[in-house]
Amino acid sequence: MEFTIHKETFLKALQKVQGIVEKRNTMPILSNVLLEATAGVLQVTATDLEVGMKSSYEASIVKDGKITVSAKKVYEIIRELPDAEIHFATRANDWVEIRCGKAFFSIVGLSSDEFPYFQKVNEEAFISLDAAQISGMIEKTAYAICHDETKYNLNGIFIRASEKEGRNVLTMVATDGHRLSLVEQGYAGAVGKEMGKGFILPKKGVFELKKIADEGDGQILFGIQDSSAVVRRENTTVIMRLVDGEFPDYTKVIPVANDRVVLVRREEFLHSLKRMAILSSEKFKGIKFEVNPGTMTISSSNPEFGEANEEMEITYDGAPLVARFNARYLIDVASVLQGDEVRLLFRDELSPALVKPAGEEGFLAVVMPMRI
Repeated sequence: MEFTIHKETFLKALQKVQGIVEKRNTMPILSNVLLEATAGVLQVTATDLEVGMKSSYEASIVKDGKITVSAKKVYEIIRELPDAEIHFATRANDWVEIRCGKAFFSIVGLSSDEFPYFQKVNEEAFISLDAAQISGMIEKTAYAICHDETKYNLNGIFIRASEKEGRNVLTMVATDGHRLSLVEQGYAGAVGKEMGKGFILPKKGVFELKKIADEGDGQILFGIQDSSAVVRRENTTVIMRLVDGEFPDYTKVIPVANDRVVLVRREEFLHSLKRMAILSSEKFKGIKFEVNPGTMTISSSNPEFGEANEEMEITYDGAPLVARFNARYLIDVASVLQGDEVRLLFRDELSPALVKPAGEEGFLAVVMPMRI
């Protein structure tokens, strides 16, 4: 195999797969990236058997062929080379030569025969989604993903496409058992059978999808194929093995009788939470809410450091209420909201609270209280 390619193009290709290649080195081949040169195109593929990515780039192909090389080392090499054309060629026994300007590297590769198969994609059942829309939906749910590996069915985001009130809606839900985040948005396209049943996208796949969505405006093709989620954008295809498990019935967790509604300015609320959280710790992480008509006092107390409180103006005309919550959970929610005001919906001191943006539908968060 032999080809030439501009440094900027090659560097972008290698940078894109750095988050996918296997870091633990359980199988040496998974630390490598597969390079395939054919018909004026260089294809770059990486996988950890859970998430796989293949991208195509223009290159001047001198001789067709394929080889795998260390994704990390080749990326580091290309990054430090001069900003010029790079000449890449394979030699006997899977050795690779890289030339750029007066710099020369000779590194060992591995045969492409050992590299896992990257399945072919059928785009017929795909739906088309706006990249900015997908990015925003992930941002509003990913913070609630569970990181306890024993709760494998919560280690990702549950996604389902359905028809509601005459329009197609995409729903994303994440929970770690202490909090839940749900976002819904409409989209154009059909509701396929697999998308309609719902599936759990693993957290690594979620963050790779977010990276693709953040590359700029445009459309992303999204679908399910052979127990995997498939994402395609321009020259890049990502295949993500779905989490094999049942996501809990989240509809049973969402409170329906929270009739004590507090309206508070988001920025003021967020910064107050951050100030009160300074004194919290792993042992004393709760902050207390004292809600009265017109005012809300947030306070924190830590025997090891001291105590703090702050009063803020709110819109509320119900009965007085006292509750305690984990500061971090509320900070995470307030940080992803974009409106000027937040609605806090309470039922009583020991029931879950609902957090919603004021004047906007399609997003809600559920936060479990702490015992006072």
